[in-house]
Amino acid sequence: MKILIIQKKMIGDVLATSILFEALKKKYPKSELHYVINSNTYPVVENNPFIDRFLFVTPEIKSSKLKFLNFLKVIKKEEYDIVVDVYSKFTSGLMAAFSGAGMKISQHKSYTSYIYTHTFENKKVPATNAGLAIENRLQLLQPISESLSETIIKPKIYLTDSERASAKERLLNAGINLEHPLFMIGVLGSANTKTYPLPHMAKLIDAIVAKTQGQILFNYIPNQITEAKTIYNFCNKTTKKHILFDVFGESIREFLALTSHCSALIGNEGGAVNMAKALEIPTFTIFSPWIKKEAWNMFENGTTNVSVHLKDEKPELYEGKSLSDMKDDVFALYEAFPPELILPKLEHYLEQF
Repeated sequence: MKILIIQKKMIGDVLATSILFEALKKKYPKSELHYVINSNTYPVVENNPFIDRFLFVTPEIKSSKLKFLNFLKVIKKEEYDIVVDVYSKFTSGLMAAFSGAGMKISQHKSYTSYIYTHTFENKKVPATNAGLAIENRLQLLQPISESLSETIIKPKIYLTDSERASAKERLLNAGINLEHPLFMIGVLGSANTKTYPLPHMAKLIDAIVAKTQGQILFNYIPNQITEAKTIYNFCNKTTKKHILFDVFGESIREFLALTSHCSALIGNEGGAVNMAKALEIPTFTIFSPWIKKEAWNMFENGTTNVSVHLKDEKPELYEGKSLSDMKDDVFALYEAFPPELILPKLEHYLEQF
């Protein structure tokens, strides 16, 4: 059995979808499993033992109709038995159509449903603490095997021993004591609409240091250094002494290796949180007011994995409004979500460290 799974776009999505490979390979160990992903997301699935081959959608393929057509021809030549299109957009629909597979599975979309042999509506309410992002992906395996859709699997990231050792050496050389709490802070979201206001974030970092006397790392990339430095400057003098600002992951794999030595990751919801969970690192997540918490609060348990959302504190603000309405008002809503609403839960969370 030869199966193609399609999940373009974001790192968190690519990581979440990787659970399908583990589920399939454990039930069908002789199956051949291929994964279509955007080339920049590869680091989160690198070394995954359940994936036999990657087909990368590069920037060149995305920008050239001719190269995209050639990519579709590559898919067709593979002669897949089954295609699972998790991305469920027009471009991935073309991949499924060109594959010629006898079974084609996807989410139900009115403009692409004719392409597939099986489609599913996304669940609205999670049945487990895995969350909708996991449950809605697993249900896509139902036409292959009913049992596969019911088996909850956590996403996993596979670091090498050398990657972890190199990160440990870097931390020790920077003067970090790994016997004391070390927190990776997701100071910035993937967009302004997913970023807790910078002065507010600084107050949370002040509270983390005051509560734990822990050491602090910032997760940012070089082109975000201005915003990261702004948060640093908002922190008080005592807190600044605990922040090792220049120790950060210059690549996704470096970030992962550094995070694997941390006590917890605390910060904005997004790919970094999902990656930390896949490394079995505790997380405290601040959701943007317009993001659906039920979809991405994967494996929340109230102890090691905890999240906060404005809707939990002020549900009246959401009455009669859609997520798109909330996105339009996100900056005003963030101001309705000051640190004082988060600190009690954060300080309780920090007691374990």
